Amino acid sequence: MSSVTYGYGGSARTSASVWRGWDRFDYVMVATALALVAVGLVLIYSGSLSFYEGPLASFQSPVFKQVIFACIGIAGMLAVSKFDYHYLTHYAWVLYGIGCVSLVAILAIGQTAFGSTRWFDLGPIQVQPSEFAKLATILALARYFSEHGGDAREVRSLLISLVIVAPVAGLVFVEPDLGTSIVFFAIWLGIVVVAGVKTSHLIVMGAIFIAVFPFLWTFAIADYQVERVSVLVDSNEDALGAGYNVNQSKIAVGSGEWLGKGFTNGDQTQLGYLKVATKDFIFSLLSEEFGFAGCMVVFGLFILLLMRGVRAAQIAGDTAGQLVAVGIVMLILMQTFINVAVNLSIFPVTGVPLPFISQGGSSLVSLFISLGILQSIVMRHRAYRQT
Repeated sequence: MSSVTYGYGGSARTSASVWRGWDRFDYVMVATALALVAVGLVLIYSGSLSFYEGPLASFQSPVFKQVIFACIGIAGMLAVSKFDYHYLTHYAWVLYGIGCVSLVAILAIGQTAFGSTRWFDLGPIQVQPSEFAKLATILALARYFSEHGGDAREVRSLLISLVIVAPVAGLVFVEPDLGTSIVFFAIWLGIVVVAGVKTSHLIVMGAIFIAVFPFLWTFAIADYQVERVSVLVDSNEDALGAGYNVNQSKIAVGSGEWLGKGFTNGDQTQLGYLKVATKDFIFSLLSEEFGFAGCMVVFGLFILLLMRGVRAAQIAGDTAGQLVAVGIVMLILMQTFINVAVNLSIFPVTGVPLPFISQGGSSLVSLFISLGILQSIVMRHRAYRQT
């Protein structure tokens, strides 16, 4: 009988234990994410032709930079998946505190662009701490509910969970970044619903929010954000200002029709009318060059990825794992919804990227780390021991 012990807390290890659990590694999840990254690289290449003419194998190349960040993210995913996710929930409050401090620091020393202060400028790269604060908040919520029976039915537990989310969402809101702050509250909503929140409590909280919304609109919403909301009603009111990106994205999406205009043949993109085509409006680029068919393929990949995340939540061995998985699913779902809604002009323009596709190192790395946590949950969905 072997003396090697596996599982949580086992002290005896052999080289064979390094490979333990990889038979449950979700390769479909990873393959789907890599397919989305590949789509993103194709679109970033096309969208950058109008402003970048240098060599592809250069760190100045948007495509090459995205490849580097993808490799870093994949390495992070593999490393995190090998660790028991309970270590992360154990240090959740530390990670949450680091996230809050970084969001405070960004307001003091961060780089400002497009009216928002969201990034630390580290020379060749920019780091957006809110992307990693989302994960820290998910871990903190999961730990809180797992230590309190995984139950959000009590008003006290519900309010404390909201207190956990409010500081980080508020700090992001004042950057200002309305879209990301909404993502934080969507994560909270998904987690408390799975934790068993009473519908009546949500209705009361929703009514309170509606009551205070006029005050938020008057005193908390920045002027440029008000303009972005107003152009949803009439984008021609300020066609060359706040309504410009909205109009160009609608033209790009509509002109793609069923099969698109072809790779690198999108007029709005290649002639420079569609701004930040590799980031906020990359879905418009996808629609213009690959049409409705291309969009459906991408939607299919997102649906498959989200289903694998839901599967991780279903088979999680404990409350913490289940709630972490739900939080990550909500994170990917809401970012996808908001980005697509912005491109279809049914949501105010924000800086929320399209997961795995939009150009952006912080987003890509944090998303792969999220998948690493999901993989850790899947690989450890049942404790096992060999004695």
